Amino acid sequence: MNILGIESSCDETAAAVVRDGREILSNEIFSQADMHALYGGVVPEIASRNHITVISRLAGEAVRKAGLEKGDIDAIAVTAAPGLIGALLVGVNFAKGAALALGVPLIPVHHVRGHIAANYLAFPELEPPFLCLAISGGNTAIVDVRGYTDMSIIGATHDDAAGECFDKAARVLGLPYPGGLPLQNLAEGGDDRAFPLPHAKIDGHPYDMSFSGLKTAVINVIHNAQQKGETLDRAGLAASFQRAVSETLVPRTMDAARALGYDTVVVAGGVAANKRIRADFEAACRAENKRLFVPPLKLCGDNGAMIACQGYYEYLSGVTAGQELNAYATMDIDKAVF
Repeated sequence: MNILGIESSCDETAAAVVRDGREILSNEIFSQADMHALYGGVVPEIASRNHITVISRLAGEAVRKAGLEKGDIDAIAVTAAPGLIGALLVGVNFAKGAALALGVPLIPVHHVRGHIAANYLAFPELEPPFLCLAISGGNTAIVDVRGYTDMSIIGATHDDAAGECFDKAARVLGLPYPGGLPLQNLAEGGDDRAFPLPHAKIDGHPYDMSFSGLKTAVINVIHNAQQKGETLDRAGLAASFQRAVSETLVPRTMDAARALGYDTVVVAGGVAANKRIRADFEAACRAENKRLFVPPLKLCGDNGAMIACQGYYEYLSGVTAGQELNAYATMDIDKAVF
């Protein structure tokens, strides 16, 4: 079954063709990062307008590079939630039109479910059940993946997502957008114990997280140094920040895996590309003899292949939509009903 996957939830326009949920035939991505770097973050209106400009061409390229004709596409999968509402609507409306024109099923996909599915593309041996930490610019959650479409949130952030916190910290450090990679590079030359930064805990919710206090602490360190005319150890602050984020994410995920009896731990989403977080998970899983799956860097960020992959399993479970399909800015992963 050849599924064309469409992703437009934020500032990447993506289209891909995946066969039978596991084989990537093509994976095309148009990034708007350079455009939004001028503003230090994503401007929703600019993102939406640029999706409109490229989505049709990109989908055509995905089909062509897959070595297929339009008539060879068996279904269209599209990110319908969560994300920037204007950006989502571009993808959803394109997918609705394409499905209608081709006479094929339309499959709505939850964006975070797509990130989890990226691991199926990278690791053919991976099957549910397992525990997954989904970490991206807009979402941070520990997910009990009982089946391909049967999931529940065990813990989540109460405020900022880990990826958002990375971008904001990078911005006040004077680093370009998107901030994850520049901050990681800066941190490689720093002492990760140079600055004592907060590790928030939520009373009564051991697997939940909070990153707003960490973000504020980084801003305060920088402002205090500026006001006193002191030279800031930027590398040390970046390294200390990475350590604080990792020490918030890794122990909670491992605790949840033990509590639920899982020997398989999966990490997904854009922040899964961070070297420190990957290394800490590798060490933790090695110490507890657990299997760890983290997608290659090319599948950590937003892409159409992950949407096509998850779309395949949604379709097998009976999930399709008609021309009434709408987009939603927010939606829980365990309540993904469109």
